[in-house]
Parts: sequence; structure tokens; C-alpha cells
Amino acid sequence: MSDSADGSEKVRQAAGMKRRVLFLCTGNSCRSQMAEGWARHLHGDWLQAYSAGVECHGLNPLAVQVMAEAGVDISWHHSKLIDAVADEMDLVITVCGSARERCPLFAGVARVIHHGFDDPPALAGNLNDPEEKLDCYRRVRDEIRAFVAGLDRLIEEI
Repeated sequence: MSDSADGSEKVRQAAGMKRRVLFLCTGNSCRSQMAEGWARHLHGDWLQAYSAGVECHGLNPLAVQVMAEAGVDISWHHSKLIDAVADEMDLVITVCGSARERCPLFAGVARVIHHGFDDPPALAGNLNDPEEKLDCYRRVRDEIRAFVAGLDRLIEEI
């Protein structure tokens, strides 16, 4: 950790400020939205979660549905571009390959990491059974939850 990052972290801790984490995906419609929802749900006491995309595709209704099944309401989220949240972040996590390749540079970011997840709409694309489609979303939702649940350990490393 650099001296300036260490200094800003000390100020943040002294002020009782939450750690700021951005989940970045291509269209900010599904994976990054689920990650933001899980982060707020699991770690809202110490973390401020945000999500954005390098493009804006709109909130995926099936992502909203499967998150609601798990007790997390993301229906109020909206799809936004990276410029809308391009504030000083402690951690930026790209959750898809396209976002990783197109990820801009962030001033003041302590760390940018990649942890990719399958794209639920692509997994469900050729399926006709609505329940089978939802199962694709549920699988990715649960994988994202498991990753986000460990954010406290990841944040400690920065």
C-alpha cells in the first residue's frame, strides 16, 4: 500500500467512513447489480457498494427476480455508466471479461481486481423452459454471493 493510500485509509478509519467498492460489468444489468445487492445486504455496516457498466443495458428483470427470492431487493437499482460513479474507490472489481479489458484507470483507487462470473443471459439464451432459465441466474447469483461474502478478507489485504 502506498503512503498516500495508507494516509487516506487512516483518515477514513478515523472518520468512521465506510470502504467504497465498485463492481464493474459490461452493461450493469445483471452480475454487477447482483454483486452490489449482495455487498449492501451482507456488508452494509462497513462497506458502500456501487455498480456500473462500461455500457448501459438496463436492469435485468430476471436478476431482480432471483435476488428477491434470496431476500435481497435490487428492484430500485438502475443501470448506470462508469462516469456516474467515478469517485474515489477503495476497490474496483470487474465481474466480466469485457469490463476487465475495457476498465478505465481510476484515480485514487487502492486496487483493481478481476473476478469473473458467467453471464446469466448468455447461459439461459437457448433455453425454452422459464424455470431452467431462472436456474442459470440462480447459479450465478449464488456464486456471486459466495465471493461477496469473503470481501472482508479481501479488503483487509489492501
